[in-house]
Amino acid sequence: MKSMTCGVVFSGMIFAIMGPLHAADSPSKEPAIENGLTVGIAEADITPPVGFPMAGYYHERLAEGTIDPLKAKAIVFRDGETAAALVVCDLIGIATDLSKEVRRRASQETGIPEKHIVLAATHSHTAPDYMKELYLYLGKEKQDELRAKYIEQMIGVPVALIAKAYSEAKPAELLTGAATQETPVAFNRRFVMKDGSVKTWQRYSNPDVVRAAGPIDPEIGLLSIRDPQNGTTRGVLSNFALHLDTVGGMKWSADYPFFIEQTLREELGAGVVSIFATGCCGDINHSNPSATERNKVDFIGHSLAKSISSELSELKPLEKSNLRVQSEVVSLPLEDATREEVEWSVKILDQAKSGEKVNFFDHVTAHKKLILDQFRHRQPFVKATDHITWGVSHSLAGTGETLPVDVTVMTLGDDVAIVCLPGEVFVELGLAIKHASPFRTTIIVELSNTVETIYIPHQAAYAGGSYEVTNSTVLPGSGEMLVGAAVKLLREAATANQSK
Repeated sequence: MKSMTCGVVFSGMIFAIMGPLHAADSPSKEPAIENGLTVGIAEADITPPVGFPMAGYYHERLAEGTIDPLKAKAIVFRDGETAAALVVCDLIGIATDLSKEVRRRASQETGIPEKHIVLAATHSHTAPDYMKELYLYLGKEKQDELRAKYIEQMIGVPVALIAKAYSEAKPAELLTGAATQETPVAFNRRFVMKDGSVKTWQRYSNPDVVRAAGPIDPEIGLLSIRDPQNGTTRGVLSNFALHLDTVGGMKWSADYPFFIEQTLREELGAGVVSIFATGCCGDINHSNPSATERNKVDFIGHSLAKSISSELSELKPLEKSNLRVQSEVVSLPLEDATREEVEWSVKILDQAKSGEKVNFFDHVTAHKKLILDQFRHRQPFVKATDHITWGVSHSLAGTGETLPVDVTVMTLGDDVAIVCLPGEVFVELGLAIKHASPFRTTIIVELSNTVETIYIPHQAAYAGGSYEVTNSTVLPGSGEMLVGAAVKLLREAATANQSK
């Protein structure tokens, strides 16, 4: 492993990796640990420079500053010959190109199998729009030097974090459970209308609204990692189903997880690593349909942190902590993109870029069809990078009628399961997995390894339509395929535990 200093200065920002990595620390050359589970945790700053494109919307925005830093946070579990890594990044999504490159390099550094490594995104909308820049970088195409340097860091930092967490893994006391979020901060954003249709982003003041089209998930899944010698908390993994789009503006921000981190550090110590993983929230946001004003980011973060901290003393230690990691590739059926649809899409996107007013749903559809064009066809009808910055991919080019995605399940003893799913998954699908899980605590992490599905609604939602259905690249039934794969892997893990 190459040596890395504890801070890499890039365009005025510091990529602080907690301590140096040296060649002598190369984890791939260490003997397997024979004395039970060990856990490593590491974090680093991944804030882009000012002027880098911002994600989240359908027009270009260039960052003007920073509200709070974006970070990548890694947790590595080691149990004898078995190891697994989860890295959660303050990004809007994980491009398949990014996850493949990070997993490949991290596996070479550590020996952890690529399929045991998961890169997930929190889905902050005040994070970088990096996919076109990554595409150019990996294709060795011409690009702005400053942007290329940031892409190097975006790939290199998670790899270094995994290697650091792996090499510094040590015995830990694990405690788990769940808090219930009593203060309303999450709301289903889809509504059944009087005419039977479903519309997103409505209020109860609208006389045509009948009811919310689905539930929320009030559970905050928790895993606390403590030092068994002195009882101090090293890290807290928390998981809640709420869309991260609560800040807005033109400055970098990790959104409400930043306030969770700050509160936990005030209570547990400045060295605590707060790893927030977003739950299934494709149809959940922070807008209360009964109120005229939306909850602010600090209110949401502090409220969730209060729920988390009040439950930490009630968490139960794991009786068994043996690690199992299982992964399955699921081929999700893709929508088509005909030549006529692609040509129409280019016209819509050109109109939008020129400042003409276009229908929002037409704009969303046009963007999606150009993404699908490069996936469905070995020879796309148009060059996607001429028209869009999000959704371009080397890894998925010409994949055909289906999109291969990973479902990964990490289990710790009989008590804890971490289920990692691609895309923005509807809450009903996450609840279905939790209800079927034989594990006491089931943490479901969406936006893992692949974001190019975009939304993944449940089958009934496709009949209702509206924004999330319009902005999904996969066909009805895809969400249920993920549920089936996840439940199968959970049952296999539980059965293997019982047979021991």
